[in-house]
Amino acid sequence: MTLDPARLEDLIAECLRTFYRHRLDKIKEMRLTSILGRKNPYLFRALATESASEIVQQIMRAFLSASDETIFGNDFFEPIAREASGGHASDAKGVDVIVETPNRISAYAVKSGTVAQNASASAKQQQEFDELRSRLFKLQKQFDPVLGAAYGRKNVDATNRRTFRTISGQKFWAELTGDSEFYVRLITLMRDIPEQHKRAYQPEWDAAVNRLTHEFFDQFCHQDTGHIDWEKLVRFVSSEEKPKAARRSKKNPD
Repeated sequence: MTLDPARLEDLIAECLRTFYRHRLDKIKEMRLTSILGRKNPYLFRALATESASEIVQQIMRAFLSASDETIFGNDFFEPIAREASGGHASDAKGVDVIVETPNRISAYAVKSGTVAQNASASAKQQQEFDELRSRLFKLQKQFDPVLGAAYGRKNVDATNRRTFRTISGQKFWAELTGDSEFYVRLITLMRDIPEQHKRAYQPEWDAAVNRLTHEFFDQFCHQDTGHIDWEKLVRFVSSEEKPKAARRSKKNPD
């Protein structure tokens, strides 16, 4: 299917608006104790990190980097893949886009990138495709399950054990749209939209840094010296019984 250029540009802008709206929601909902508990205090100490703001910004970036990939896949890649292919959303678990022709049904599980699936994830994806295959069997059409990645170069044919194909990057978008250069047009047509959104996003990021840095200092720094209370921090992250609430530390580490 060939998507009208003007419609594609509008769709990209719409998807970017949704993506940034959800990013802003993530920042506003961010809680220090939730994201801090996932990070390595030993590494911060080994790197001689003594700035509360530096630690806070590092854990914020790591948290958002992980969530961004998922949000971007849901808010950008999936809607564009669905509309650009002429397909429709699937109600089947683990399947995002269905493209149907008179003789064939292609079911796409759309992923952002080509991160390798472990055996458990691959088996789950196979099961989800198999369940959909059973539901559609009565239609008597060829069933083509596809794990599609929006970027990358991984392309693997189906086998007897793993009956779904894996395609990515240029090949993925070309199969959906019939346009071998669609994957390049996607980034070109973003134009200056990301910069516009970043201008609105930055003040919220800065406010979150200030808020979480204040919380970190209040809970994990010696109030009289400003030094990080490393023992308290590592206990918060790793003690067998998680502390119910962090209390201010008065003790001088020296």
